[in-house]
Amino acid sequence: MRNFIKLSVFFAVLFAVLSCASERKMADSKIIVTPLSGAMNITEGSLVYGLPLTVIDVRIEAERVIERPGPYARYAESLLGLKDVIEGESETWAITGVTIKSHEEPDPSEFYVIQTSSLFQTNVLSLKKTGLMLDLNPETYNRTEEESYDGNADLNVLRVSDLGADEYFRSSSDTVYKLVSFDTAFVNIPYLVEKKQKLSVAQLAEKAAVRLMEMRDGKHMILTGETNVFPQDGAAINEMNRLEKDYTDLFTGKTVREKRAFSYHVIPGKDRAGEKITLCRFSEVSGPLAADAAGGTPLVLELMPEAKTKNLTIITTGKQQGSSASKYDRLYYRVPDVANIKITFGNEIFKVSRRLIYQFGDVVQLPSNYIIGK
Repeated sequence: MRNFIKLSVFFAVLFAVLSCASERKMADSKIIVTPLSGAMNITEGSLVYGLPLTVIDVRIEAERVIERPGPYARYAESLLGLKDVIEGESETWAITGVTIKSHEEPDPSEFYVIQTSSLFQTNVLSLKKTGLMLDLNPETYNRTEEESYDGNADLNVLRVSDLGADEYFRSSSDTVYKLVSFDTAFVNIPYLVEKKQKLSVAQLAEKAAVRLMEMRDGKHMILTGETNVFPQDGAAINEMNRLEKDYTDLFTGKTVREKRAFSYHVIPGKDRAGEKITLCRFSEVSGPLAADAAGGTPLVLELMPEAKTKNLTIITTGKQQGSSASKYDRLYYRVPDVANIKITFGNEIFKVSRRLIYQFGDVVQLPSNYIIGK
């Protein structure tokens, strides 16, 4: 029993000595947090981090519409009773949607180095998790970009390969005479000459209209059971629908619609708060143009910060309090501010959104060995 008591006292004293030594070691450890510069020497085991920078991503979705008139457009009303058909070639653009997103990147002007001579407890991981700090990691830039272009429209569908007539020439025979000499006399010998005459546009339009009406009547008879021929599946009806549309397009014209998307990236700074930034100029004839182009209507981005973190500037003065050494054992981090984002097209407001913009906030400091939640 006496040996057990002695052993317990020995371990208690040993634990107290080790604790004092550990506290003395932590107290002697030197933690330095300094801005990263090109001439700075970084010791082994140091941690380099950056403060976040917000990039505004604006995606403009537009639709391009190409119209071509049919070869029989002027006969559409007289032969088929169709009105409001395409009568001339045109190409128009229209904005169909605007999307505002944002992502964070390390700010190259706000890199910092944490140097220490021993292990220490810190809130760096917590600040990184909340986005107030960022690793200098290439994965930050490996974001999946949305497809901004879906390819050219197939303009071959605007071509007309069948004018819808069963014949394009008419043959006619004519009797001509050839003067032939027989001994001392001349004789006119008749012979037939066959001529081909190209049908006029009006005649071709009439033939195409007749075939179109016959096709509609035949489809109607099949669907109502008035014929003895019944298709086994819908392939025949589908083919008749396709032919009917092709023949109708000869009178009404054809339209091709093409959707495109254009992405713009803006890095706002405090000096651009409240400034109207022209993303591009948009023309109903040519589509998106450069921001400095002469034509089109400007598409403008406006950032209006709410200045909710302006009072945090009091905290930043803590860097100047106390001894000079105390300025170097604090973590730098950036608190974002809320900004209202508005995109206008001429006098029309296209999109309004609210986003956190890190650049509009302030850089403040926290003791490097402070643990959040403790």
